[in-house]
Parts: sequence; structure tokens; C-alpha cells
Amino acid sequence: MIFSSSAFILVYLPIVFFVYFLLNKKRLIVVGKIWLVLASLFFYSYWSVAYLPLLIGSIAFNYVVGRLVSPYSNRVVAGNSKKRLLTLGVVINLVLLAYFKYMNFFIDNLNALSGSSFELHQIILPLGISFYTFTQIAFLVDSYRGEAKEYDFINYALFVTFFPHLIAGPILHHKEMMSQFESRWTFAVRHKNILMGMFIFSIGLFKKVILADTFAVWADAGFAPGAVHDFYSAWSTSLSYTFQLYFDFSGYCDMAIGAALLFNIWLPINFNSPYQALDIQDFWRRWHMTLSRYLRDYLYIPLGGNRCSSARIYVNLMLTFVLGGLWHGASWMFVVWGALHGGALVLHRAWKQFGMSMPNALAWFVTFMFVNVTWVFFRATSMGDALSILSNMFSPGSIRDLPVTSMPTSELAWGGVFSDHLLKVLPSGLALNFVCFVMIAIGLLIVPQKNSFEMTTAKPFTWKKVFWMSLVFTIAMYSTLKSTSTVFLYFNF
Repeated sequence: MIFSSSAFILVYLPIVFFVYFLLNKKRLIVVGKIWLVLASLFFYSYWSVAYLPLLIGSIAFNYVVGRLVSPYSNRVVAGNSKKRLLTLGVVINLVLLAYFKYMNFFIDNLNALSGSSFELHQIILPLGISFYTFTQIAFLVDSYRGEAKEYDFINYALFVTFFPHLIAGPILHHKEMMSQFESRWTFAVRHKNILMGMFIFSIGLFKKVILADTFAVWADAGFAPGAVHDFYSAWSTSLSYTFQLYFDFSGYCDMAIGAALLFNIWLPINFNSPYQALDIQDFWRRWHMTLSRYLRDYLYIPLGGNRCSSARIYVNLMLTFVLGGLWHGASWMFVVWGALHGGALVLHRAWKQFGMSMPNALAWFVTFMFVNVTWVFFRATSMGDALSILSNMFSPGSIRDLPVTSMPTSELAWGGVFSDHLLKVLPSGLALNFVCFVMIAIGLLIVPQKNSFEMTTAKPFTWKKVFWMSLVFTIAMYSTLKSTSTVFLYFNF
């Protein structure tokens, strides 16, 4: 069950909503929260019940450790013991994450380097483990610092499991959520929040099933191992994934915010028009904002942050983004992607220190092109496939006509309706990818517009706004019936 499925939209979400507020209306507040926790656990176990005990055990373990290391705890624990307990709690979380996410990767690389033949049964990555592990590590650190002050277990379980963010974020801070779960203001139906929630959810649904899933067809074909490319198909492949990833993940975040708003809960904004960024630092302040915040607060600053020499700052930036790349998955391609972004941030910092600048239009183009190029490494399954796409993108010799049968997106050219006519007037590579380039142009037109959060909150709701919301939702819901997508991209991370 995913946010864009009819089962979630038409069955799960309405049932959870009406039962929750019915219980609140009868003043069964605690029972209502328990209902939300149980509903969220059902949502998680709908994918696979096998890892539900791991999630529940993680919640219980981190709650106990968080209480023990807190300066507000009723249990007296010596300062050094609290620090050791915090370290133990963080290490256990990371060990579990490393086992499920990186053990097969480690063994494969060990075998490749040593010529050994160690074997381990294939470990299936538990859904959402990166997100709920990082969320709870932040809770432990905040508890130790005295920044987490509320320790009701039901509220804490709801903080971790609340279904809008459980599977793919955003990564939450304890202090920004617990006050909302405790506030009486959230217990009653708020019609304004329902309208805003439905509006931003509709936009996110449209992004996912109309835009992201359309770009996914070209991206999947172009990134298929061994795909043959020319100049046109290489660019259509890279740009398709650039827009697929954005509309897929930002669509998920919109739907998460919208679903949470139905319950009067504000999740933190995770995207702020990142493809409008004018430099790489600005991009990371806009893209996956809660991950950027997490890496800054719990990795970059503890490493020394900006309080060190320039050389050490550069090392901190590189290390932070290499580890940030590895967080996305057990692959050297993610490490390469993280290293490229770390290097870009180092260059950007040096550029600013020398007082250099460029016109905004050129700054946007350079930033967007760098992000687009690095997404190739992020998506490709091997370095060879990534370099094949990039070499054709930037090699004048690749501007040639390939045989129609070798084009990875040939079956998508106007569904075969106009392809014969286009092939008569355009190079085959351009003709066979023409629809893709039209969609890319649409994506580029969307980038400068107001984002979904701005559209939701900028103006009060009128009948005109409700009409457009209904139209967008209807189109998207109709498309879900034909959609072949079964998952959001960030579910894999």
C-alpha cells in the first residue's frame, strides 16, 4: 500500500481519519493515539510483517535509552555513565542498520579484494529502516543534550511510527513533533487543515502518477544495463531521471504533509524548489532538507564544522557527503555521487572565499547541469553504464542516427502514431525521443513556478481553488488505475 494507491486513498486513509476523530470526540484521547499507532504499524506491516518486531523493538529500546540519558530522567545515572549509555545506544542502532543495509555489500567487496568466497543468505532491507533509525538516533542525542523533554511512551511511539513519515521521511526531530501530539488543538477536526491537506496531497499525487511515473518509463529504459545511446537518448535518459526523482520524492513529501495535516500535524518541509538553486550549497538547503539538517547537526558540526582550519573544513565537507551518499544505499555509485557533491561544496566554498560570482542565469544553469550529471552516477547500476551515458551526452561524435531498433525509447515515440512523420523531418535520435523532450520542456517550465507548499498556503481557499484541487485529484486518481508503479524511489533508501 503506497500513498498513490486507491487502497490507501479510498480505504485506509478515510477509515483511520474517521475512527481517530470519533474517538477524540468521545474524549478517548489516549485511545485515539493508540489507534493511530496501531494503524501506522498496520500500514508498515502491509508491506511485510516479518520486520514489524524489529521496528517495535527499536522503538522500545530507544525510548528506554532516551529516558535514561536525559537530564530530566527520574532515574539517577552518573554523567559518564549517561555518555557511555548514549554511545552504546547509537552504536547498537548503527550496527543494526549496517547489518541489514551493508552486510551483503561488505561481503561482496571482501570477496572481490581477497579472492575469498564468503557467503551469507540474501538480507532483505527492512522498509524505512534508514529513516526510523536516524530519527531515533537524533532522539537519543537530543535527550542527552536535554533538548527532548517529553517522554510519554504513546506519544513517542506515535512520533516514530506516524504513517505519513514512517517509510521515507522526512527525518524528524523529537522537539518539533511531541508538542503537536500533546496539544489539545490537534484533537478536533480542523476544516482548514483538511482543505490544505487535501490540496497539497492532490498536488503530490499528480506529481507522482502523472509526472514522475511518466519520466520513469524513459529513465528505466535508458538506464537499463547495456542500453545503447546516442546524443539524444543520453540526454533524454539523464534529464528524465533528474525530473523523475524530483517529482517522485517531492510528490511523496507533499502527500506525507497532506496526510499529516488531516490529523492537524505539520511535518517539516522537505523540499523548497531545489531546481531553482543558484549554487550547490543553495541546492542542499532546498533538497531533502531534513537529511541535510541531520547531516549538518549530527555529523558535520560534531566533526568540527566551520570552526576548523580551511583544510579541515574541506575534509569535513567531503566526509559528510561521502557518508551521506553511502546512507542512500550499499553501492560505490552512491559513494561516488556523494564525493562529487562534497567536492562541489568544497569548490563553492573556495569560490566564495575569493569573492567570485556569476550572473544568476549562468549560476542556475551550472548548478542544474552539475546536479543532472551527478544523478547519472546516483542512478546507474555500474560505472561503465554511467560513463557510457555521460560520454554520449558530451561527445560531438555521438550526434548521429542510430538504427531504430537499438534506441531504448523507440517504442515511446508518440506511441507509434506520429513516429513515421517525425522520422522524415528529424534525426532518428531526436524523433524517437521527441515526446520525452517535450516532457522535459514541461518539467523545465514547472521548475520556476511556485512550489506546492507556496500554492497551498499563499492564498485563502476559494471555490476556484477547490475546483482546481478537485480537477487535479480526479486526473491523478484516474491515472492510478493505469499506473504500473508500485513504490516510491526513496523507499529503496
